[in-house]
Amino acid sequence: MLGTRSHPKETFLLGPFTVPRVWVGLWQLSSNAWGSASAAKVRQAMARHVEMGYNSFDMADHYGSAEILFGQFKESLLNPTDVVGATKWCAFRQTEPSRSVVETAIRERMTRMRTTTIDLLQFHWQDYSDKGYLIALQILQDLQNEGLISAVGLCNFDAIRTDEICTQLGPGFIVSNQVQFSLIDTRPLDGMADVCERHNLRLLTYGTLCGGFLADKWLNQPEPDLYSGTLTPSQRKYLDMILKAWGDWALFQSLLAVLRVIGDRHGGLSIANIAMRWVLDHSFVGAVIIGARLGVSEHTDDNDRVFGFTLDEEDNQAIETVQAQSSGRRMITTVGDCGAEYR
Repeated sequence: MLGTRSHPKETFLLGPFTVPRVWVGLWQLSSNAWGSASAAKVRQAMARHVEMGYNSFDMADHYGSAEILFGQFKESLLNPTDVVGATKWCAFRQTEPSRSVVETAIRERMTRMRTTTIDLLQFHWQDYSDKGYLIALQILQDLQNEGLISAVGLCNFDAIRTDEICTQLGPGFIVSNQVQFSLIDTRPLDGMADVCERHNLRLLTYGTLCGGFLADKWLNQPEPDLYSGTLTPSQRKYLDMILKAWGDWALFQSLLAVLRVIGDRHGGLSIANIAMRWVLDHSFVGAVIIGARLGVSEHTDDNDRVFGFTLDEEDNQAIETVQAQSSGRRMITTVGDCGAEYR
């Protein structure tokens, strides 16, 4: 029987906002492959999350109707400032970062989200060889000064470029960087952590549960077929990472078994609780972003149990014993730094 305790939400300061350390991720709205619900059910699910204290939502310009649905939901609230919407502008293709191009992209986000100010605008730039990202960020800084954006963060920038940006644009401008971080993908420990501490920015992490593989339902289960068609897009992505970049299914089962023991030691917490707690215990992490198939599959009750405890030395040593047998520590060289897999 898994634990039923609930503790007050941990929060942290992100720009002008005090936000919880668990965010609701809306990536799943980009595709029906995760299952779909009506717009009304999605908005109802958003309301349930806010009632439970999960008032911060992460989305992007390419996450299907996520911005539109969030904007409709926020507009319906008596106190719209009770929720925080973080979206992205992703320059995946060669982009001329003129004032008009950047402002048009931001105003499109504002229109879709039905707002006059974007709470957190997270910026992604595909091609580091094109230094236009520095110009784009200077324009975003201007737009922030003009009131169109409350806070600016990065998305999938590596440690070198994050340090460069924070150094050139000055202290306090960049408040966050959204990157992958989990018990499987520990690359932020190799450089990014130091950059965060140096410039006082926090990571917003995704992939923390590896598409749901870091969960009790996969303990003592056979290796799934990557091409069976029964896995979600997220599960296919993270299974590929587990098997090709980290280790093998047998070692992954060893990790799940260790997490189950740790969960029992802390009063019957879930494997997912322990996996999330391991990430949250790092001081440079602001929040973990947990994907929710709103109106289809949500785990707010279980997520509540991640608060109110920390992992002790015995817990971390047991985890590190398994990690030491994997190739995970070499992912910084085999895969590249944070975000390299998208370039």
